[in-house]
Amino acid sequence: MFKTVSFINFSFKKTYSNIMKKFLIIGLGNIGSEYVNTRHNIGFKILDHFAKTENIDFSTAKLGDVAEFKIKGRTLILLKPNTYMNLSGKAVKYWMDKENISKENILVITDDLNIPFGTLRLKGKGSDGGHNGLKNIQLLLNTNEYPRFRFGISDSFKKGQQINYVLGEWDEEEKEKLQERLQTASEVIKSFALAGLSNTMNTFNGK
Repeated sequence: MFKTVSFINFSFKKTYSNIMKKFLIIGLGNIGSEYVNTRHNIGFKILDHFAKTENIDFSTAKLGDVAEFKIKGRTLILLKPNTYMNLSGKAVKYWMDKENISKENILVITDDLNIPFGTLRLKGKGSDGGHNGLKNIQLLLNTNEYPRFRFGISDSFKKGQQINYVLGEWDEEEKEKLQERLQTASEVIKSFALAGLSNTMNTFNGK
């Protein structure tokens, strides 16, 4: 009897440990060739850079393109939703449920007009800030308490031109700096899984 109880406890601890070492990294963007190089698609671009650097491939699955990366006992599931930005929450919720990943272990990568180009900022919770992708995720998860990684695209547009700016392509100066920023963003993803949100915020916020 005592041996059976001991085995069940061990099994539970092992399962719980495996769950805590699994992460869902979501890059937000829109599908379609016309959106590939737009500012709004920085989430996709960061995950594409990460995958290329680590020599892993995306495959098309339910509600998105998915890749898996393992590092030091952690499993990172990279997700690029194919639902278009405004319905991103549908893919996030599906993959969280499918892989049994808690909201503390997801990281949503998105563009942000309110911070300078290339500046990185992580938070454990917050408002959607008017971002339709975050708005839908919050709606479907029924909470705004989940980690998000914001990549600054600045607000260098004239009045009434916000949509054109967000859906516009990077200018030449931005393109020159983007590669280094993408590499740093990839380091953020690894740090989130290995060192945790708080340590990653202390290391990378504002850089």
